[in-house]
Amino acid sequence: MKLRVVVATACVVVSSLASAQFPEHAVTLVVPFPPGGLADTVARPVAEAMGRELKQSVVVENKAGAGGGIGMAHVAKAKPDGYTILLALSSYTVLPEADKLFGRAPMYTLPELKPIARFTADPTVFAVRADAPWKTIQEFIADAKQNPGKFTYGSSGNYGTMHVPMEMFAGTAGVKMVHVPYTGAGPAIVGLLGGQVDALSTGPATVAQHVKAGKVRVLAHWGDVRLVALPDVPSLKDTGTDVRYAQWSGLFAPAGTPDAVVARLRAAARAAANDARVKDVLLTAGSPVQYLDAPEFQRYVDADAARMADVVKRIGKVE
Repeated sequence: MKLRVVVATACVVVSSLASAQFPEHAVTLVVPFPPGGLADTVARPVAEAMGRELKQSVVVENKAGAGGGIGMAHVAKAKPDGYTILLALSSYTVLPEADKLFGRAPMYTLPELKPIARFTADPTVFAVRADAPWKTIQEFIADAKQNPGKFTYGSSGNYGTMHVPMEMFAGTAGVKMVHVPYTGAGPAIVGLLGGQVDALSTGPATVAQHVKAGKVRVLAHWGDVRLVALPDVPSLKDTGTDVRYAQWSGLFAPAGTPDAVVARLRAAARAAANDARVKDVLLTAGSPVQYLDAPEFQRYVDADAARMADVVKRIGKVE
């Protein structure tokens, strides 16, 4: 009996020492989408800044598929030692509800991941090509009502952060559009630029450069106030279609990650959010830092999950 106690105590001591020394080698930051989208835009400068704070490399790994579900599940099932962490978008709270809707086992559950910090929270924007005939969202709605099912929109996948807001918009505006899912925001934007789809909803950061280049026009956004990056673009609420949606990005670790390791990750995330280069890169991209530390981010995620559960039920099954 005494031997067992000694062994157990020794294990705790070793674990505590390992946590205190974290990190001893590179950390992998999983982005569950292809390059080119908001998650990737946030992850790259954040990883570099966190690496400087942790004094170890933070390596971004894109692990796309299933609207982000594959990468999120990968981190949820990873060893809870802090060396595999996740940069997720707001689809994080949606995908388990979608699995539940279809009666299938979820790829991951929310309790399997622990919120560390939120970096951004932007309303998505309604984007069309610059050569599209619509100059306002009211013109688009009128055209879509006269031609139900004619116009298409791209997304990063079923129930993702580009699909959900567009379905919320279509339901509120009373229009019918055809959904074209891609493997991520980057490919969806390529589809818009190439004329494969007519419109999409995405974070400002992923289309800002194309707006500046004169290739994309933004007709409206899903927020409450004017956007810093696009001050002349009205909200859907202001144009008579009262629907709101925020595409947030945040850092997660597997549940069970030791408190000492979580504390190190929180400190590194806080340093990254306050880093001048990170702020400048994200502001230039049109997605300014809106930081929340772990406790506040946990409450934010809980509230978002409750709201998105209702939204998924309203959208229903999408094959």
